Amino acid sequence: MIIVGRLVIGVFCGLCTGLTPMYVGEISPTALRGAFGTLHQLGVVIGILIAQIFGLEFLLGSDMLWPVLLALTILPAVLQSIMLPFCPESPRYLLIVLNKEEEARKALERLRGHEDVQEDVQEMKEEGLKMSMEKKVTIPELFRSPVYRQPIIIAIILQLSQQLSGINAVFYYSTGIFATAGVTQPIYATIGAGVVNTVFTVVSLFLVERAGRRTLHLIGLAGMAVCALLMTISLALVKTNQALSYLAIVAVFGFVASFEMGPGPIPWFIVAELFSQGPRPAAMAVSGFSNWTANFLVGLGFPKLAEICDAYVFLIFMVLLIFFFIFTFLRVPETKGRTFDDIAQGFAASAGKSTASPAPEAVVVGGSESKDPPPTSPNEKVPMVDLPLEKQ
Repeated sequence: MIIVGRLVIGVFCGLCTGLTPMYVGEISPTALRGAFGTLHQLGVVIGILIAQIFGLEFLLGSDMLWPVLLALTILPAVLQSIMLPFCPESPRYLLIVLNKEEEARKALERLRGHEDVQEDVQEMKEEGLKMSMEKKVTIPELFRSPVYRQPIIIAIILQLSQQLSGINAVFYYSTGIFATAGVTQPIYATIGAGVVNTVFTVVSLFLVERAGRRTLHLIGLAGMAVCALLMTISLALVKTNQALSYLAIVAVFGFVASFEMGPGPIPWFIVAELFSQGPRPAAMAVSGFSNWTANFLVGLGFPKLAEICDAYVFLIFMVLLIFFFIFTFLRVPETKGRTFDDIAQGFAASAGKSTASPAPEAVVVGGSESKDPPPTSPNEKVPMVDLPLEKQ
């Protein structure tokens, strides 16, 4: 029964990690899309911290009470079941997919808190106009089409940069890492890492719309690589110098903080930003599968790697982090403040298949006529990989 229960919870988690950032990205104003997207990660890390605290032996982590700890997962599930019916449907889905403009307007008015939503509606109509000239995008098409190939590769690599960074190795086995470093009460150091995890997710929430997604991701990857090196040094030399146990704690905390500055929250919602309404669900499915597969492999393989490599196991993650840093620097565009359609147009232009081809004079989108979209901006002619960073 425990295995079946965990399987059901795992299926639900897999669905949520794909649907939640996609839904949040579709309902958020462009200027606040990154901040709202980070809230998804904030919910995750708060849940981790609560589980760590309640998992203490004198609370619910004892031989008698651990089943109660597992049963607590029913509380957020019941809360979600009660609250979700009160959430409006995605206006983009209503207008672009179902062609229900009036319902989309009502949803937007409810989400924005005012009736002046014409600009949002017009932007969705223009995206829908371009979608009406494209066939339905399947998962294989994401890899076959030159228009989608670059963004789906970026999406997969970004998800891998989250899981293959070593963060889950740190959290799964942090108590053992601290014990190896000579920390006398490693469980409390692990909870301290959970607190750092939560605090820096909040910090990222306020920085993501100022610094930009790409910049924060680069900072996070660089910080994690440095901390992985420091963890290696401290674990390798702690037997000769016990004071290095403090360096291990600082390195783990810095590793976690750097993760939540970029690789933690950003891959989930930036994937939703890289695609227009048509290919977005398929892209989220592929990226989510990549994320959870990498998560599973790290959880399964880290103990064996640690046994083989001993203190030098984090050098493997350091090398991977350097690779992800270089890839992000060279290939990942900045999406801050840009519409979904603008981002998609940039990828289409870089693929040599700009979607800004002449459209019919009038196409019905959302129950009304939409004229030819305005000319593409000069930025859309520049390959996404070469776009300049947003000004700080």
